[in-house]
Amino acid sequence: MAAQSEPVNSDFDTVVIGGGIVGLCATWFLAEDGEAVLCLDDGRNAGSVANAGSLHGQLQSRTDRMFPHRVADFEKTLSIYPRAIDYWEETAQRLDEDVELKIEGGLMIAENAEQMQALAVKSKRERKHGVETSLVGRQELSRMAPYLNADVYGATYCRKEGKVNPLLANAAIRSQALECGGTIRCSTHVDRIEQTRNGFVIFSNAGRYETGRVVIAAGVGSGALASTLGVYLPTAAEALHMNITEVAVPFMQHLLQHAELPLSMKQLKNGQLVIGGGWPARSAPEPCAPAAVLNSLIGNLELAQHIVPGIRDLRVIRTWTGINTMLDLVSVLGEIESLPGVFVAVPGDAGYTLGPYCARLVVERMSGRETDYPLSHLSLARFSKSDDTAAVIRS
Repeated sequence: MAAQSEPVNSDFDTVVIGGGIVGLCATWFLAEDGEAVLCLDDGRNAGSVANAGSLHGQLQSRTDRMFPHRVADFEKTLSIYPRAIDYWEETAQRLDEDVELKIEGGLMIAENAEQMQALAVKSKRERKHGVETSLVGRQELSRMAPYLNADVYGATYCRKEGKVNPLLANAAIRSQALECGGTIRCSTHVDRIEQTRNGFVIFSNAGRYETGRVVIAAGVGSGALASTLGVYLPTAAEALHMNITEVAVPFMQHLLQHAELPLSMKQLKNGQLVIGGGWPARSAPEPCAPAAVLNSLIGNLELAQHIVPGIRDLRVIRTWTGINTMLDLVSVLGEIESLPGVFVAVPGDAGYTLGPYCARLVVERMSGRETDYPLSHLSLARFSKSDDTAAVIRS
């Protein structure tokens, strides 16, 4: 317990905990609404700053591979993804800087008839839930993406997929939040939240903050923060690695994925290729970042050059690691029923894709406005103590 003599800051209507894509957007939107809002950002192992910037619309192959028992429930929320990508476009137009947002479609590659049949089933499921995907045969695919291996069998095409430069986007959104009157304090680690008669006290390494409302948007750390209020939120950390190459002549406009194997590729505006797709890194205790794993690095790059042979001569200039926040694939958004004034904003699978839109939905709920996407099935109340996301990741 903090000493009674410790100064308490009570200048803010709302405190947002977490300075990633969700927390920064929430701070921006609340400040636009005239709120006195403070964002507390720890900054350690933050998922948003390590993100590769893919904007996903269609079901990723890892969904069926890692979470087959959760896919049915996840599919019911698929319609949030095209809305989130539309909102990325709207958000980018409001920023003062070019964040290299491109929505030029995504291809999920099949290498044989069996994978193509699986894509056909997947596409049917996606269209049922509002995600428009279509099958592309070998001949059409060679026209759309002549850089692919000539033996590639086919693909699904999702028009509403793309990419953004997360480093530029994070900086531009942060600037907007500050310009609108928000306050951001970095290197601030929140230890716990306590409810008081008049609101909440937030205890951190930078002191105590009293506020009427709290937004928990701390990614994988959200579960630990919720637990200090006696609330169960089973967030778990998934350590992943990504690679970036030297500059190449622009040739790849699509977001590229594989129907069965962990692969994600895209080319940035400057010509560099970002290669990832869910290859694991080695977890490390806080405050250390995860460590890259040689087998992941080799496997990721071998698969990438198999699908796109023309990259064989490119040098990888950097490999980095980051933390992906795992739940049950579905976002947790809205007010905690048992704790009026505490809001949770943790996006589901492909959290960077969902980030700005999830922040908007939570801020609309906080402001008493009607949301254009229902939050009833995104409540934290769906979890029970038997849920163990971490066990799924360990397996």
